[in-house]
Amino acid sequence: MSTDDAVYWDPYDPRFWSDPYPTYRRLREEAPLYYNEKYDFYAVSRHADVERGLPDWQTFSSARGGILELIKSGIEIPPGTLIFEDPPLHDIHRRLLSRVFTPRRIAALEPRVRDFCTRTLDPLVGTDRFDLIEAVGAQMPMRVIGMLLGIPEADQEAIRDSADESLRTEAGGQMDFRGGAVLNNEMFGDYIDWRRDNPSNDLMTDLLNAEFEDEDGTTRTLTREEIITYVTVVAGAGNETTGRLIGWIGSLLAQHPGQRRELVADPSLIPNAIEEILRYEPPGPSIARYATKDVDFHGEIVPAGSAVLFIVAAANRDESRHPDPDRFDVHRQIGQQLTFGLGPHYCLGAALARLEGRVAMEEILKRFPRWDVDWDDAKLAQTSTVRGWETLPLIIE
Repeated sequence: MSTDDAVYWDPYDPRFWSDPYPTYRRLREEAPLYYNEKYDFYAVSRHADVERGLPDWQTFSSARGGILELIKSGIEIPPGTLIFEDPPLHDIHRRLLSRVFTPRRIAALEPRVRDFCTRTLDPLVGTDRFDLIEAVGAQMPMRVIGMLLGIPEADQEAIRDSADESLRTEAGGQMDFRGGAVLNNEMFGDYIDWRRDNPSNDLMTDLLNAEFEDEDGTTRTLTREEIITYVTVVAGAGNETTGRLIGWIGSLLAQHPGQRRELVADPSLIPNAIEEILRYEPPGPSIARYATKDVDFHGEIVPAGSAVLFIVAAANRDESRHPDPDRFDVHRQIGQQLTFGLGPHYCLGAALARLEGRVAMEEILKRFPRWDVDWDDAKLAQTSTVRGWETLPLIIE
């Protein structure tokens, strides 16, 4: 095979954004271990390789970040950024947050999530079009995370915009981690200080009062800086990806009106439809790791010190795992879902994302059983970590 025919993939190149899946197929078939010379990273795309690599934190470390630019930047990551830590420190910090994300606590949020959906969608009934991202995708996750954190409603948009802006890139550009706002947003400091004197039933109060045994065996509470880091992580992770999931609900059901009719007729199919949307169009297409030692993939060596991208979106469409993987099917039995990761870093907010997606789909379909998309005005965007709709104008039929 000549160099000109060799498969090429670049997570920053807008040419791949609208439909990366033919390239992902070629990666799985022709270059299951792919090396990008321009940005100096390796990528794996087969389901078995992603399933093997993500839980193996000893070999594929999160300690330098889970984002390609962050690993390449070499900046020091503040303690408490649990998504960018390895066990045993990761496990200590994760346990503090897992108290907030218990199934019981997430289930208790459902009436408030549904109430928000109702208040958002009811005024739109009777209109002939609206932007799903503006109305729901950019709003619902912010409100839910705001409820969890204890951020007043009036301030939630500013917090969301600050968190989202740190994750945005220009077309073909990369995230800039200089200054560290992505990892530690000082906007939360005032709320934390206020909550110290005004406790409530929210995450900030929980974190302020939580006692734990740290890596040195000392029983203590979190410092102010550690709490800011925790809250920054939760706000960033919870807003952007869930908003993208809601966008994919709108676009995929427009493209598959027959399956949409089935969901309207039988809402019990909706939870599985959310699983299929997560498989088919994962809001986070890839997860980055740092190789701690030389590791073999398909007879080729990834040298120690390399950045490795696990392309979840490619693995989700691996024919060896999912028959006819490019077909969208709300009846598909998926089993283990790679979209939320695997192993110690399995997404802490997975149950919350599923809840928000399910409630959003239920409430949208109740009011708007049929719609199309104004594709000319729809805008798709991607960073190295997130892919989804920036705008998605629905035309109500």
